[in-house]
Amino acid sequence: MPLTLVRPSDPPESDAGLAAQVAQGDLRALQILMRRYNQRLYRVARSILRNDADAEEAVQEAFFLAYRAMAKFRSDSGLSTWLVRIVINESNRRLRKNRRLATWLEFGEAPERGDDTAEASMDRFSPDQPQQALLRVQTRRVLESQIDQLPDVFRSVFMLRAVEEMTVEETAACLEIPPATVRTRYFRARGLLRKSLAREFGGNLNEVFAFAGFRCDRIVAGVLARIEAENSGRV
Repeated sequence: MPLTLVRPSDPPESDAGLAAQVAQGDLRALQILMRRYNQRLYRVARSILRNDADAEEAVQEAFFLAYRAMAKFRSDSGLSTWLVRIVINESNRRLRKNRRLATWLEFGEAPERGDDTAEASMDRFSPDQPQQALLRVQTRRVLESQIDQLPDVFRSVFMLRAVEEMTVEETAACLEIPPATVRTRYFRARGLLRKSLAREFGGNLNEVFAFAGFRCDRIVAGVLARIEAENSGRV
């Protein structure tokens, strides 16, 4: 029987309640969790992999792994932190694999840029006038390019603190580093970006790595397809 995509209910259910339902195999609860945290996990994965398609695949895999391990989740760490750790581990695994492949095939070090066709489709749904929509796309590309150029150790900290607005303690727990290290790296990242971001674009950080509905739907559908295949004995 085909699985149907659902939207989160209103009022929102608690993370702990949803996790308990997912642990019992409730796919409706899983979909709500995915839609709740898809953007956060995508941004974290994108900050590590610097590639839209790779980040999307990493999020799908992370949610599939989380679904299979949900019964082992302990709420003391917080579900969001637990999910971010999973996607960080998966993204780092893919990054190591990509680097090994690049070495074997003598590829260059520069990662591929995102799919312009997909981005164009995403912006087609913008209610802005064409010139305003174009400006938003150009602004976002500049922001993303500058963040991509941050050193690896600073990029994830900046994404979690500035874009996702997580606290120092939450960021430290996600990255498994001391809070003092989070503060130092975030301060350094802000210094590196000050001229190109803070001065020119100010509060537009929420435009970075935009997460349109079609991408969220695709990740949800991909995870559900994996689960359906596994339940049918095809995986």
